Amino acid sequence: MMIHEPILIVGGGISGLSTALGLHRLGIRSLVLESSDRLRITGFALTMWTNAWRALDALGIGEYLRTKSVQIHGFQVFSPDSSLTSSDRSPEADVNFGNSESRCVKRKDLLETLEKELPKGTIRYSSKVVSIEESGNFKLVHLADGSVVKTTVLIGCDGVNSMVAKWLGLQDPNDGGRSAIRGFSVYWFCTLTPSIFNYDEKEQNPFKMKQFVLSNIENAPQQVYDIVERTELDCISYAPLKYRSPWNILLGHIVKNNVCVAGDALHPMTPDLGQGGCSALEDSIVLARCLAEAVSVKRSGNEKESDGEYVKMERGLQNYAKERRWRSYSLISMSYIVGMIQESNGKVMRFLRKSFLSKCSVWIVVRMADFDCGKLLISE
Repeated sequence: MMIHEPILIVGGGISGLSTALGLHRLGIRSLVLESSDRLRITGFALTMWTNAWRALDALGIGEYLRTKSVQIHGFQVFSPDSSLTSSDRSPEADVNFGNSESRCVKRKDLLETLEKELPKGTIRYSSKVVSIEESGNFKLVHLADGSVVKTTVLIGCDGVNSMVAKWLGLQDPNDGGRSAIRGFSVYWFCTLTPSIFNYDEKEQNPFKMKQFVLSNIENAPQQVYDIVERTELDCISYAPLKYRSPWNILLGHIVKNNVCVAGDALHPMTPDLGQGGCSALEDSIVLARCLAEAVSVKRSGNEKESDGEYVKMERGLQNYAKERRWRSYSLISMSYIVGMIQESNGKVMRFLRKSFLSKCSVWIVVRMADFDCGKLLISE
């Protein structure tokens, strides 16, 4: 069986659903293919920074999600190798956010809100992509159930191990050399070098993860220790960290032949800036706007209708690539640098870490989040 959808999105996570909603707000239909049989609400929570709330406001769901979120008013920064104890913290370790907006949102709430705002039938579940082929101006996307979707525009929002990114020729994400233990009582995460944890990833022992984190935050403020201590074992997870080479973003094909990638399929990064989900929302607004602007351009008289549609979409995707290439490069690079300073050993790095964490790291996080992806408006 073959069906035809002008715009096809692979992946029903944050990036895929927000892109579909952005297109819907601009009057453009799309179909989302999701490999699982239901909404993927695994994972705990996300820190949504200023840039994410601007994108959510553009999608028309910001105010509702604010009612479901917990506002973050500041950071208390400390380093595990600091000589200061929790009772004699330096006042400069307390950092406020000024005019920026930071809130903790449950992943489940975000995805369910996106799904609810989409027209019925936008998401096709149990639709695993097994191959992609070209057929003239179209892409034929073959699914595991034997069906085929014919599309003019293919958008890969299929995560770190994206099949669409592989089709574009992008390199596989790099191993970051670190892993993260994540938990939720309030959302927290701890990054680490696997060698110091002596942990088998297949083991997935949340008790061992929790004890490792607790043993490394003994000098943290008591409230930090208490948050980790009271986290239930079924709310703790472990995963290696991966990132795409920034140079692959600059020099590789993030758009080709009316195929593009967004979210983690485009810019997987370490969590040190808290920008994974935020930047995926940025992508969705820019991508929806660029495609809508392309569709609004009148076809020239000497173009066939099918060719004209293809060319217009191609221009829209190229504009998307121009807007997102350097932004993605900057986010990946800065996340890696911040993480490297936090995790590296040696006297010089320990010195940098102490001064960096107390004075610079939060400023960098806030500065990188002060980005406006724009509105869902079509410029004439």
